[in-house]
Amino acid sequence: MKAIQAALLGIGTVGGGTFEVLNRNSEEITRRAGRPIRIVTVADRNLEHARKVVRDRAQIIDDAFAATQDPQIDIVIELIGGTTVARDLVLSAIEHGKHVVTANKALLAKHGNEIFAAAQKKGVMVAFEAAVAGGIPVIKALREGLSANRIQWIAGIINGTTNFILTEMRNKGLSFAEALKQAQELGYAEADPTFDIEGVDAAHKATIMSAIAFGVPMQFERAHIEGISHLQSIDITYAEQLGYRIKLLGITKMREQGIELRVHPTLVEADQLLANVEGAMNAVLVQADAVGKTLYYGAGAGAEPTASAVIADLVDVTRLHTSDPEHRVPHLAFQPEEVRELPVLPIEETVSCYYLRLSVSDETGVLANVARILAEQGISIHGIRQIAAPAGATRTDVIVLTHETVEKQVNTALAAIEALPAVHGAAVRLRVEHL
Repeated sequence: MKAIQAALLGIGTVGGGTFEVLNRNSEEITRRAGRPIRIVTVADRNLEHARKVVRDRAQIIDDAFAATQDPQIDIVIELIGGTTVARDLVLSAIEHGKHVVTANKALLAKHGNEIFAAAQKKGVMVAFEAAVAGGIPVIKALREGLSANRIQWIAGIINGTTNFILTEMRNKGLSFAEALKQAQELGYAEADPTFDIEGVDAAHKATIMSAIAFGVPMQFERAHIEGISHLQSIDITYAEQLGYRIKLLGITKMREQGIELRVHPTLVEADQLLANVEGAMNAVLVQADAVGKTLYYGAGAGAEPTASAVIADLVDVTRLHTSDPEHRVPHLAFQPEEVRELPVLPIEETVSCYYLRLSVSDETGVLANVARILAEQGISIHGIRQIAAPAGATRTDVIVLTHETVEKQVNTALAAIEALPAVHGAAVRLRVEHL
């Protein structure tokens, strides 16, 4: 049977891994796909690097648009990253009737609606398993494996860099700056780690999962995003003492009023599965009505783990290459005409439990005033703890854990609490999720 011919755009870490795994496991992949899959063209601006990786196993060019327009190419694999040139390349490939496989979460989170509409019109597929959680097949699970279910919520550790940093801060007592430096030295963090540590990367991935889970358009611009750069070691220590661990979670929930879509540091009970995902690993926990909770765990990045997902998409596209476009799995799991516009709730309207740390004068009546203000806002206290002040100190920390409440009520309560004469500086507020 005629081989499927693919063009690979970008042969960096993931591109190189994809090229090597596809060649190394070609016989096994062919048995699964039903026909050979061959990367016949590699496009990269760094021709010298491309030649070192590819050698004589494919044509090498520096014009990626030529590959998207080549009539001999069936599938274009976009692995260059970014949201400008990559968008133009993907749309060019679609316009010329090519299927697309991409690992580009930023591109899909920002331009996925446009890209999927173009693909639907041309009757081609856009596959993106590698865009979320590296080699973990969570997209396929959400789109296909859980299709009998109403998905209620998703909570995921979907950025390995931040999970490594938080693990080091907890295990070794490092400051954020110290843990970040170590992550950079070990290659887990980029020289400019902003997208990772400020939660943007995780928000791209959470946006994609939210769209698939609930049958809504991509709505990245409405996500609430907080990173971990402001996180202090003392809160990790206090959380541990209270039976929690802090993880950067991407969370999306279906509620009666709309969808929650948020990324932020979160306290998770230490005996929960997600709390025990360590180092640079990823995990996604999904709650659905029929099956209950399912957990997807594995390497969320790296050349070959991500290549595994890219090649799985290549196999899927190859299997369906000649199928009726109307009967393929929809890009966002739901039929295009059934994708609904649902509101994404502002963070003030979201519901969570809270960890509050207050620096207070070590004097009588402080706890009573804090409890009174919380009660006035209808906030129920789950637990309260005053940290013993060191000898001679006039201030101490008070930790409050609340039951579930709407965030705007917490905001109002904190404004009143911070105005108390015995409370010094701004409160530290972290969300708590009981998964």
